[in-house]
Amino acid sequence: MPRYVDPEERVRDIVAASWQALSEGGLAELTLRKIAQRMGGSITLITHYFANREALLDAVLKYTLADADDIHEELDRIEDPWERLRVALEWFLPDTEETLTEERARVALLTHQGAEPVIRQHLERTEPAMRSVLRRGLDGLVPAGELDGTVDMVRVWVSGIALSVVEHPEIWTPERQHAALKRFLAMLSSAQLPAG
Repeated sequence: MPRYVDPEERVRDIVAASWQALSEGGLAELTLRKIAQRMGGSITLITHYFANREALLDAVLKYTLADADDIHEELDRIEDPWERLRVALEWFLPDTEETLTEERARVALLTHQGAEPVIRQHLERTEPAMRSVLRRGLDGLVPAGELDGTVDMVRVWVSGIALSVVEHPEIWTPERQHAALKRFLAMLSSAQLPAG
């Protein structure tokens, strides 16, 4: 009798292997055959769930948007506005092997957005989702008229630290990332953001 495999778990495993492939070799490593090899199986291991590379890439990219939905739910449960902002900003830090792999993959994909329409479409959906997380994090700390500008500033900070970690993971340890986050929050706090 064949062993039962949870389809959702298998898709998560395929997506994780795809993130790893993208982070190590860019889009050239994202083929159904190469992902199957990484997972120790035949190509049917992948084609059972994804008909082609575009479908696989679309699923990989959709996981980012699902993560944004999950963090929104978590932020909605936090009453203290500074704690909510800290959690929102912490979500952007590539401070684990998994999140660093995903960030490396994301950076690799950026170079292919003109060649692969699914990447461009995903990026057009991702940026508003990321800004929405920051807006929720800043809710109650910034007046409505200053919110867009503050989101811009904070978005640049999170993008900058993420890229710095990708470029120099040996310098930007998780401890250093969290220390930088603590300093950034202290700067925002000392700027005495007027409540909205």
